[in-house]
Amino acid sequence: MRILFLSHYFPPEVNAPAGRTYEHTVRWARAGHDVTVVTCVPNCPDGVVYPGYRNRLRRQVETMDGVRVVRVWTYLAPNAGTARRIVNYLSYMFSAVWAVLTLPRPDVLVATSPQFFCGWAGVLVHWLRRVPFVLEIRDIWPESIETVGAIRFRPVLRILQWMERVMYRAANHVVAVGEGYKNKILEKVNISGRISVITNGVDLQRFLPRPACPEIRSRWGGDGKFVCAYVGTIGMAHGLDVVLRAAEILRDRGRDDIVFWMVGDGARREELERDTQRRGLGERVVFTGRLAKEEMPDVLAAADACLVHLKKTKLFETVIPSKIFEMMAMAKPMIMGVRGEAWAIAHRAGAAVEMEPESAESLADAVTRLADDPTLRTRLAASARGFVTEFYNRDRLAETFLRTLESIAAGDRGSATVASDDREAVTTTEMTSSGLIP
Repeated sequence: MRILFLSHYFPPEVNAPAGRTYEHTVRWARAGHDVTVVTCVPNCPDGVVYPGYRNRLRRQVETMDGVRVVRVWTYLAPNAGTARRIVNYLSYMFSAVWAVLTLPRPDVLVATSPQFFCGWAGVLVHWLRRVPFVLEIRDIWPESIETVGAIRFRPVLRILQWMERVMYRAANHVVAVGEGYKNKILEKVNISGRISVITNGVDLQRFLPRPACPEIRSRWGGDGKFVCAYVGTIGMAHGLDVVLRAAEILRDRGRDDIVFWMVGDGARREELERDTQRRGLGERVVFTGRLAKEEMPDVLAAADACLVHLKKTKLFETVIPSKIFEMMAMAKPMIMGVRGEAWAIAHRAGAAVEMEPESAESLADAVTRLADDPTLRTRLAASARGFVTEFYNRDRLAETFLRTLESIAAGDRGSATVASDDREAVTTTEMTSSGLIP
């Protein structure tokens, strides 16, 4: 089967959309399918092209672990602000559609969000080339950008909301990464016969528990301290001011044995780093900057616990951050500052303590509790790995997705929903039916 995948992000970029797309497409290529990904030159999050690549009109083609990767020109913009990023998104949409018109016709097309206009690139290719189209939804857009205040002008939001509904209806099938996303989509359009849930997951061979690396702990001031690591995008949606405020509370309590690592980059990293220095928290909150994806298992192994946090909004209760599966696979106890589905999974896994999102007092209490109770940490860690192995194995998830694509390529618009109920499909639907989520 010839599979064409449109994704704004792809390795060597290290964000969640790049990781999910890579891990699925590589497995499909290993299964003998002809897989092509149309993406940008790597530049996220700074808008600066990575070494070895050039942002040019002539497309660049490479093979990455059996996947053909076609990189197209885009207007480059950092992952900050709004106007330039939207131009970046639109430029990808037009460049991707133009590139696809010159490629062999695929048997099935997949387009993934975020971002929104990548989904629309899929719609346009679907219409122009009459290709069966599967839309993957990892973010409810434009609702999410309205939630974080990136766009407030109501006429623009109404146009985007109309485009969102058209996009859902145009797809032969929609794959959502969680039940919350699925329910949100069904509130907007009636496509219940052609939507399924395939959650994020983890490569269990890559994310294996291992001893902490002393050099990593020493590098970021972790020697002799309890390390709580936030790993991921430092963006507008993540509400990470809470870490600085919690660090101040811990300082006032005389807890000099706890340090936060902020591992990653994003729109708010520089602002938060300046604020950290202004507050005199430089030894309590350490920013590592962006790290290579290959380093993540060792970084997680070096931490004592991990923080997962989003702003306290109703929309974010539908979000399941993909990093929770990597943390559980590494047998790391978590502090969960996300309500809804994410907390339900972590709670049923027995892998986390809960904090009130955006509450510095709650975060300070949670990290202190973990630091002072090694028995609790051991119990959470022991439960996490087994749970994620059973329900969130990336190999099984990729196979489920592939069966969905095969069904749609064969012309069956409805039966692909069987993937979300199949006993081999590792989805939130399965967990609900088995009693793991009440």
